[in-house]
Amino acid sequence: MSTTTKVVLVTGGSSGIGKAICTRLAEQGHTVFGTTRKVGSQPQSYRLVTMDLVDGASVKHAVAEVIAAVGRIDVVVNNAGLGIQGATEDLSPEQALSIFDANVVGAHRVCRAALPHMRALGSGLIINITSLAANFGLPYRGFYSASKAALERYTETLNMEVEPFGIRAVCLQPGEYKTNISANRIRPEVISEPYKAGYERAMELLGSNLHYSRDPDEVALLVQRIMGKAKPKTVYYAAHGMQRLAVLLKKMLPGRFFQRLLMKEYR
Repeated sequence: MSTTTKVVLVTGGSSGIGKAICTRLAEQGHTVFGTTRKVGSQPQSYRLVTMDLVDGASVKHAVAEVIAAVGRIDVVVNNAGLGIQGATEDLSPEQALSIFDANVVGAHRVCRAALPHMRALGSGLIINITSLAANFGLPYRGFYSASKAALERYTETLNMEVEPFGIRAVCLQPGEYKTNISANRIRPEVISEPYKAGYERAMELLGSNLHYSRDPDEVALLVQRIMGKAKPKTVYYAAHGMQRLAVLLKKMLPGRFFQRLLMKEYR
């Protein structure tokens, strides 16, 4: 995709990584629309539109609002989603379904609404923000890992299907960045005694500076670079240090050995 100015739709554009993406791309001269479930005050450099990922009518209305305003969508960044924490046994099936509805089916709703307009243009780019957690099961965040892995496979398939129309779909895997996702994580109603010590250790790690010290603009810069690629790769990584190393170790080490290494952090 060339570096000329584009119309970009970024889900979850009011805070965190999504806000950083919207701000950076708008500063580069792109026409940017961010989505949020409830629009308050409008940012100066881009426009927020109302969208609820789990409501198909809301998604269609938001995309229609963008088309009515500027007549096209060149880039979709599916960034919005939910977090979830807790031992898998402690989480209800309804909670598990809700995370897949937001993180996988929600992105699909956005793609379905945007793709006809991209096909009409004969070009387009979809960047699905997944996670390093897509590469392995994280203890006490298993359903989050599973939803992001599902979004990876969805994106991989989507890219093969839409490439004949001049459209590309890629994954961007961030590590942990300074966002407010922890405030909105789905949590079990009861933390059962057998898992309590491990769960509390996991929450201690999640609250540490290791996980939430990096600037989300690093991810926004990578989005900007991907948009400038004529032939983008299928997967990009926004991670550093041990987080990035863990992806490589997962590929190299025997499965049980890797799991033992990972669980040392939770004991």
